[in-house]
Amino acid sequence: MLHVERGGNGPLLVLLHGLGATGEVWEQVVAGWHGSWLVPDLPGHGRSAPLDRYSFGSLAAAVATVVPREPVAVLGHSLGGVVGLALASGWFGVEVTTAVGVGIKVRWTDEELAKAAALAAKPAKVFATRDEAAERAAKMAGVPLRHGVSEVDGGWAPALDMGAFGVGRPDLAGLVMAAQAHVVLAAGENDPMCPREHLEELVPEPVVLTGAGHNVHVESPSALSPLLAQLAR
Repeated sequence: MLHVERGGNGPLLVLLHGLGATGEVWEQVVAGWHGSWLVPDLPGHGRSAPLDRYSFGSLAAAVATVVPREPVAVLGHSLGGVVGLALASGWFGVEVTTAVGVGIKVRWTDEELAKAAALAAKPAKVFATRDEAAERAAKMAGVPLRHGVSEVDGGWAPALDMGAFGVGRPDLAGLVMAAQAHVVLAAGENDPMCPREHLEELVPEPVVLTGAGHNVHVESPSALSPLLAQLAR
């Protein structure tokens, strides 16, 4: 089961967070959206149940179960951006009109993939205090989280199934080609994971968010205003 937050009235925007985060990272963004919105915690994150196996398809299939069968726009960050592109294929029964991916990592080295696989194979680390677990959760997500920890036998742990790190390398070119929606890719000007030239391998005119970093939706949510305006149209 997915934990889902909903609000607003009008055209529906689905917002998907990145690896290690929770839906709470979109709170300042939905405050500026003039339609309705739907924000899940992805499987294995926050207050949502884990999956037996993580792939971009299994994540998209899980999200599809909570999205109404009506035209929707999707805004996803990092991992959530890839899941949004998968939904835009139409393979999961969701009618996506526009898919915006922010801060999606395009190029992966073998070393990076091996490190992610090693993390996926490790058990969750248990801490003696909630504060220690929250510090670890924030480090993995790249932002502070209120719902990023859970109480477990022996103490506290980040509310992230470590298996999610094993999701692998996305076939971004294939997903962009398969999309049945208008696709927009964007990144912060200062996002080291997602330079403009990497996005240009996938779309001719990526959006560069001036002065922003990787977690622009938390650090400078007003920088997303032009993208929200596109989604509203």
